[in-house]
Amino acid sequence: MKLGITSDHRGYKLKEQTIKELLKRGYEVIDFGTDSEESVDYPDFAFILGENVVKKRVDFGVAMCGSGAGMTIACNKVKGIRCANIVRKEVAETARNDDNINIVAIDENTLLEDAIDIIETFIHTPFSTIERYQRREKKIQRYEEANYVR
Repeated sequence: MKLGITSDHRGYKLKEQTIKELLKRGYEVIDFGTDSEESVDYPDFAFILGENVVKKRVDFGVAMCGSGAGMTIACNKVKGIRCANIVRKEVAETARNDDNINIVAIDENTLLEDAIDIIETFIHTPFSTIERYQRREKKIQRYEEANYVR
């Protein structure tokens, strides 16, 4: 499993800790930055992660920032991305199963062990084959195709 991970300056410390732990667990991780706690603009990093998820260079994405909200908003501007700001592993499971998210956003104040639980739950939960979830996914894709402006 290949994971892409990114952060802004506020999510940097958690990102670095998370990468080390994911590597210990045998995941392949591609770090899309940032490389320090120096202030940066989170959309720049969110867009890079989103494009790499859409182009299937990574299987899933993880984005970290101060609140998780900024990364969520920016990632969702990339066509084909479904990112959610997740605070508990139970929500990660539901968001993946029901909504087919492909990037999880986590806030900087999340404990490392909780971040790992969220990420592992997210990546190991398949998207549901139940018709209503599949139907909703198709509606989102159709809307995105019909209304996408670049």
